[in-house]
Amino acid sequence: MRKVLLVDDHEIMREGICALLKRHSDLEVVGQAADGRMALELVRQLQPDVVIMDIGMPNLNGIEATRQMISENPHVKVMALSAHSDGAVVAKMIKAGATGYMLKDSAFSELVDGLQAMLEGRTYLCSKISKVVFSDYINLLTNPKADTSDGLTAREREVLQLVAEGHTTKEIAQMLELSPKTIDSHREHIMEKLSIRNVAGLTKYAIREGLTDS
Repeated sequence: MRKVLLVDDHEIMREGICALLKRHSDLEVVGQAADGRMALELVRQLQPDVVIMDIGMPNLNGIEATRQMISENPHVKVMALSAHSDGAVVAKMIKAGATGYMLKDSAFSELVDGLQAMLEGRTYLCSKISKVVFSDYINLLTNPKADTSDGLTAREREVLQLVAEGHTTKEIAQMLELSPKTIDSHREHIMEKLSIRNVAGLTKYAIREGLTDS
């Protein structure tokens, strides 16, 4: 039996998927998390085979959670299950290490097929996402100077999300177990790299990049 971890900030979504997966005797839901930070802790504790990961979540989004998760546990398979179909968001999630990507309006039977494909070592993209990825790949071939990298470090992306969600410097410092001075330094570096000079601009950027839904 393969162990599955569900990560989504909406309980009704988690419970719905959990109920549907119970129909399959070869898949067992061993845990649920409401944000990326909680997911990282549960992966360390439960060692699941596959993680079904939402992207837009508070505290730590699915892209950063996936990046850290795969870095710590290369054997874990991550299936993105999101409402985001924007090419930039899809690219960031795949680059972070996800081996599957599906939209939340996909049929449940397709989710199971995707999970089984991933557990067999294959990549799985739903049809709509496949078209997005193919289109972006063609664009990259015809425009090799196109670059989706923002130059931010993993820690800077964490700070950016928390700033965009309205947390104060002191709150962010406590959450990340860093000093307020370090957080201020990270924020300055973020603004410099992105050429953005205010929190409103950072918030718009974070939402556009799929780092937060706030």
